[in-house]
Amino acid sequence: MSAMRDRMLAGELYLADDPAIVADLDRAARLTERFNRSDADDPQGRLAALRELVGTLGEDAWVRPPFHCDYGFQTHLGPRTFVNFNAVFLDVARITIGADVQIGPNVQLLTATHPVEPEARRAKWEAAKPITVGDNVWLGGGVIVLAGVTIGENTVVGAGAVVTRDLPANVVAVGNPARPIKPVT
Repeated sequence: MSAMRDRMLAGELYLADDPAIVADLDRAARLTERFNRSDADDPQGRLAALRELVGTLGEDAWVRPPFHCDYGFQTHLGPRTFVNFNAVFLDVARITIGADVQIGPNVQLLTATHPVEPEARRAKWEAAKPITVGDNVWLGGGVIVLAGVTIGENTVVGAGAVVTRDLPANVVAVGNPARPIKPVT
């Protein structure tokens, strides 16, 4: 381990050019490339690459390539979860996705953050906050979920919404920023 990697995993400001962090990024890049280039006629090979890439892959969970992530080991997919084409999971912090979640195409889960102060940003400091998606959530196509957000179980987030703060369970949320508009009945 390294001090910067420890800081990253603790959610503190860190510098990403640390050799241990770069090694983790390189590992994920190789595995992501292997997954994304896997032959559609070899679902077991594709699944093996995905299992090696992510931290947890629940039973009968599936991701359609192309899929992009920073580290992979920080992503945890619950059973029977489905992730559609072009997902981007910036998993600098932990991304936890519950059971039976449906994730539409072009969804982005973005745990990474950067300082607002220009000097710290120029010095390349960064941090991250975890994202948690509850069981049986549906994220429509093009949804963006920002760092530190939790989405409650059974919630539906409409296509193109930008989720900037926590959403409760059992609601339909839409817009930018996403806001609940009705309960799930």
